[in-house]
Amino acid sequence: MKYSQLGNTDLQVSRLCLGTMTWGEQNTQDEAFAQMDYAVGQGINFFDAAELYPIPPNAATYGQTETIIGEWFKARGTRKQIILASKVAGPADGWLPHIRNEATRRLDRKNIEAALEASLKRLQTDYLDLYQLHWPDRKTNFFGKLGYVHHPEDQPVEVEETLTVLNEIVKTGKVRHIGLSNETPWGVMRFIATADRQAMPRVVSIQNPYNLLNRSFEIGLAEIAIREQCGLLAYSPLGFGVLSGKYVGGARPAGARISNWPDYNRYMNPQAIAATEAYVRLAATHGLDPAQMALAFINSRSFVTSNIIGATSLAQLRSNIDSLNISVSDEVLNEIEAIHRQHPNPSP
Repeated sequence: MKYSQLGNTDLQVSRLCLGTMTWGEQNTQDEAFAQMDYAVGQGINFFDAAELYPIPPNAATYGQTETIIGEWFKARGTRKQIILASKVAGPADGWLPHIRNEATRRLDRKNIEAALEASLKRLQTDYLDLYQLHWPDRKTNFFGKLGYVHHPEDQPVEVEETLTVLNEIVKTGKVRHIGLSNETPWGVMRFIATADRQAMPRVVSIQNPYNLLNRSFEIGLAEIAIREQCGLLAYSPLGFGVLSGKYVGGARPAGARISNWPDYNRYMNPQAIAATEAYVRLAATHGLDPAQMALAFINSRSFVTSNIIGATSLAQLRSNIDSLNISVSDEVLNEIEAIHRQHPNPSP
């Protein structure tokens, strides 16, 4: 396993982070235990969760992912071996009525403190190593939204107010470090500037989508990640599994995410399908597994702190972890760039 420094902290996190959002929906507790056991055996020391998980979110399974992790800590006695991250959900315009009070759920003191206490209880721990804002409080571009539209009627919680709450939580020891997710360049720099001005904790990471079908992080955010020591925790590195090639030709494997939930089609538009087919052909030409090639590309980026892999089977997990042993040649990188120029960011 390879390791990276998490922001400006003294933590060394595995270059691959174990994503957990299928546990409690697509995966049972026993299957999740097997994944955690295997991952730790391969040197992974970084797990990423969220109060929202599992995905798709619903009232019946809300919090099950964290509960499963907590049960694993209890059974294995491994809490101190893991750098544990989770997230607090922000406002969602009616999308998540089962999480606290939808009408008043903001990134304010009441909600952050309530979310954290509930997460700690489910996780059976008294601290988180990294606590992230799952998405901004304000209306802006995230989850594939393009073309910024300003909403003058929107009254988001101010960054300083949110950061003040997080600062106080860090002082209690319940959270060691803080991070962002689904953020924009403006948002990241606003948090950093506010922290520096008010002598409060800096964000040490940003968790955004990044894959061969969506390299928008490279525009603006990559420079921030490097210069401000706020590295990327790359999520959806395989574009909901699309870049594995398993959906090529209209295939719908039993149990796969898009087979089960066709509405999760962010990476299935015609341009993304054409780009995926090109990447799959490229991998075949060079004798590479397409999923491992896609992951190896991310692993090679200097602005990436950790690549969040997820799997619904041990076979997938083994293959994903083995991507660290893949060296992407200059020839392959050049051909990836050629495909990217032909199909630039089809799934932002």
